[in-house]
Amino acid sequence: MNTCVLLFFAAIINVILLYLIIRWYRNKLFTQYQNFLDKTDEILSGKRIDLSYDESLDSAISERLNRIMEISHMQKEIAEEERDIIKSLITNISHQIRTPLTNIILYTGLLKERISDSKSIQLADKIENNAEKLNFFMKELLKSSYAEQEMISVSPKIIDLDTVMKKSCQSVELDAMKKDIQLISEYHTCKVYADLKWTEEVFTNILENAIKYSPNGAIVTVQSILYESFVCVQIVDHGIGIPEEEQGKIFQRFYRGSNVTDKQGFGIGLYLAREVLRKQQGYIKVKSTPNRGTTVEVFLSREDF
Repeated sequence: MNTCVLLFFAAIINVILLYLIIRWYRNKLFTQYQNFLDKTDEILSGKRIDLSYDESLDSAISERLNRIMEISHMQKEIAEEERDIIKSLITNISHQIRTPLTNIILYTGLLKERISDSKSIQLADKIENNAEKLNFFMKELLKSSYAEQEMISVSPKIIDLDTVMKKSCQSVELDAMKKDIQLISEYHTCKVYADLKWTEEVFTNILENAIKYSPNGAIVTVQSILYESFVCVQIVDHGIGIPEEEQGKIFQRFYRGSNVTDKQGFGIGLYLAREVLRKQQGYIKVKSTPNRGTTVEVFLSREDF
């Protein structure tokens, strides 16, 4: 009888001991897993893990995580360096090509004025059309490289709105003349806080869209409204407009509306405009009605608020 009782108690003690061992082992595993997760979080946040330099599993894991981080940083630096080289190459090539292309278009126009036979005029027209297509694609390629966030380096300062608008309007004069579009400017003379080069790019892109999507002989109006802290520049056209369900998407990179598939473009201009304005404390809004036109509103910070 006593032997049975002793065996019973011994069995209970063994079960309790086994339970305690299992519990201790599970707690140890949980602590190790939690420690591993903490170290992984440190790696993901860019921090290097302090090593204990012993032969434990924890030290081995930490050492390998540090090596993974170092390799990742090296690959990132190489990728960024290659990206910068490619961007610089695209920018340089684009600028180098645009000058001879502009000259080809100019000289072709002068040549057409000096020839009279129809065959020569047709050939000159083909040269001019292909040169203009190539010029368009070079501009879009340049915009695509600018569309990368790192390429948009804005340095805003106090400038004259009049200076920016004149440069932008001059940039699109030829496009307007080709479609017999009248460009009317009625904006206030004031100072704004903006980057001259990039803000000129913003207005040029918007004006190019207004002319591109307007019918021949239409009117495009540029006007401004002064507010206490901002000046709002409105660019109004009477073109094809934007469907209501698509107006929230037009600032996405490479997005093009369903009603402009027959027009050349890559959907870069408005995306680029929004990013530039965002970087200099401005913003952009669009109001549009299909087949009745579009109003783009650009808000720039005023110097004298």
